[in-house]
Amino acid sequence: MSIAGFPTSSDIYLEVDGVKVAVVQSYSAKASKTSSAVDAFGESEPVATVPGQTSHVLELTRLYATDEAIRDGIDFYGLSGFSLVICKPDRKIIYSDCQWSSISEAGTLGAMVVEKVTIVASKRIETGV
Repeated sequence: MSIAGFPTSSDIYLEVDGVKVAVVQSYSAKASKTSSAVDAFGESEPVATVPGQTSHVLELTRLYATDEAIRDGIDFYGLSGFSLVICKPDRKIIYSDCQWSSISEAGTLGAMVVEKVTIVASKRIETGV
């Protein structure tokens, strides 16, 4: 009996206008939805729930700027409207129209590394590879 493992990420990166600007060592993702209950007069419990908007918050760890992005003078603090692309063996997940909400830096002299970035994405698309 063989047990298949979960597909892991083989490539995680930030993309701006179709250009890879940084690779990401790891990530964690959290989706939440603002649903609400529908009350009806005379009922002791809600009669239905209505789905609300979905929010995608991701925490990225250890971002390394690509050589091309460094040459172009990348500024992580100036990034907006970018995409996070997560390539898995069986599919690709794209979080688009991203904005950063927090950045923590730690690095060594001459290295273009950002330790942690929290981003909020407006869309999540999953495609087959």
